Amino acid sequence: SYHRPNSKMSTPEAAADPAIAELTDQIAKLGVSIAEAKQAKKPKEEWDPLLKEMLALKVEYKAKTGQEYGPNKEEKKPKGNDSQEASDKNKEKRAKKAAEKAAKEEKKRKQREERERIQREKLEKLKSAANEDWSHVFGDAPMIQSATKSEEGVNRWTRIEALSKEMEGKKVLVRGFLHTARGVGKGAFVLIRSSLYTVQCVAFESKDIPSAMIKYMNGVPVESIVDVYGTLTVPANPVEGATQSQVEVQVEKFHCVHKATAAMPFQMEDACRPDLVKETDVGAYDHEANASAEGGRVGQETRLDHRWIDLRTPANQSIFRVQSMVCTLFREYLLSQNFMEIHTPKLLSGASEGGADVFTLDYFGKPACLSMSPQLHKQMAAACGGFERVFEIGPVFRAENSNTRRHLCEFTGLDLEMAIVEHYDEVLDVLGDLFVYIFDGLTEKCGQEIQRVKEQHGFEDLKYLKKTLKIDYATGCKLLREAGVDQGDYDDLSTENEKKLGDIVREKYDTDFFIMDKYPLDVRPFYTMPDPNNPKLSNSYDVFIRGQEILSGAQRVHEPELIEERARAWGIEVETIASYVDSFRNGALPHGGGGIGLERVVMLYLGLPNIRKSSMFPRDPRRISP
Repeated sequence: SYHRPNSKMSTPEAAADPAIAELTDQIAKLGVSIAEAKQAKKPKEEWDPLLKEMLALKVEYKAKTGQEYGPNKEEKKPKGNDSQEASDKNKEKRAKKAAEKAAKEEKKRKQREERERIQREKLEKLKSAANEDWSHVFGDAPMIQSATKSEEGVNRWTRIEALSKEMEGKKVLVRGFLHTARGVGKGAFVLIRSSLYTVQCVAFESKDIPSAMIKYMNGVPVESIVDVYGTLTVPANPVEGATQSQVEVQVEKFHCVHKATAAMPFQMEDACRPDLVKETDVGAYDHEANASAEGGRVGQETRLDHRWIDLRTPANQSIFRVQSMVCTLFREYLLSQNFMEIHTPKLLSGASEGGADVFTLDYFGKPACLSMSPQLHKQMAAACGGFERVFEIGPVFRAENSNTRRHLCEFTGLDLEMAIVEHYDEVLDVLGDLFVYIFDGLTEKCGQEIQRVKEQHGFEDLKYLKKTLKIDYATGCKLLREAGVDQGDYDDLSTENEKKLGDIVREKYDTDFFIMDKYPLDVRPFYTMPDPNNPKLSNSYDVFIRGQEILSGAQRVHEPELIEERARAWGIEVETIASYVDSFRNGALPHGGGGIGLERVVMLYLGLPNIRKSSMFPRDPRRISP
């Protein structure tokens, strides 16, 4: 500390001794300098040396005078009126501060009591809600065991696809998969999905919607089956991410019908992502390489391992609805043309078309195989049995170890066989009109499904002519040679050359769909009728979509002796097909037909890169489950 020099600090020694007076003056000056430095907020490093010097002078002052530097402690300012007035003012200030402090404490006390009251009411409300039975409003529904049924029955529920803004204000009950759920403040937003359609359902905490219900809605595992009841409203803005974007359900009741308990192998959002690149639809298929995918996508093999989940995506829902419609249109058209549907056996005593690519089995001690084709039996029915025009939709088995993008070991065959009067072109006319009917029908009835497939697997619409293009095999080979492709008139077409020919035909004739006939006899089955004008050719044909074969057919041999001759040429033991040959010995109508691969038709119509995408549960050399 420091003090300015004044009379109070003067001592008799200081007055008599000039050295002490000078010492006093130095201490005072240093004190002033230090005070000014501090007032200027200078760093301590600047005035600390002055402080040390001043302290040293004070020690020297005490040594010479025998007393501390500063005012005499004995000298006290006499109390007077000024001091009393100051004391009174201080008392007033202290009293005012005390009153303010007391007021603040009282305010805090009241605020604390109010918070405690609110918390008590909240706890009482929660306790009351917990004690109240809310099962009629939300929770896990009892297992449906068909114990009871309501008077309205299925009509109590409204299909999500039927929800529209014209129904605003109506009470609705919907059921579906819980696609997503997200909590926002004291509310819950859930998206419910049924087949291709989704609707948003919203709930906020209120006297009728307890907070426990909001928590429950946000906690139900995705992909669980739920029932939602509420009022249909029209939001101010369309709901993004919902197919029924013009409406939403204000939830009043929310029940879980069946809870998803297993962990999801992949997220539905990832399974629905659009393809990053367009894959090739020909060539080998690598199972290991397709186990995973980039960019948050799900690999094909992972999808197939959990196909029951993968089938839920809008694209897959659409693919198999298109597939179903192909069968429906196939059946419709052929029935309109006086065809009859038949069902043939799939257990055979020998190979249906010869060769070793059959699945063999033991049939009560006898060798047997699974049918590679209904070919022999549909011929028996149409040409020998007198039904004349028949068709079948059924499984076909091929034990070919082909790991490609377009081959399966089991697929669905769309087969037809018909009697002809004078020329097998009668069959080609039926086939051409049949496919135009199917394509027109898909455009008319599956527009929404086709669009949903495009959203994930982009493709161009199929081009086809109302009058189907037909070229012969030699013309196709010539078109390939003109394009620089090495292709002989009697050589079989490779997959690559078929694709190339498809591109050429599309460019030249503006169609993705065409028929090519007069194939070389050596590349066709034993029951194919030889060409009457060229023994190297046959009365056979293939039908193509986007450069890939989807149907193979021909006029069949109906003379028993020629059948046996052709069978021996193929190395087939006539004894193994004796019943087939014998069926033509009692009179047979000239006839022809063809076999269509359903999965390949759907794959190529929708521009899919892999036949496994158009087979619900595909079977290939590496996969036999699920």
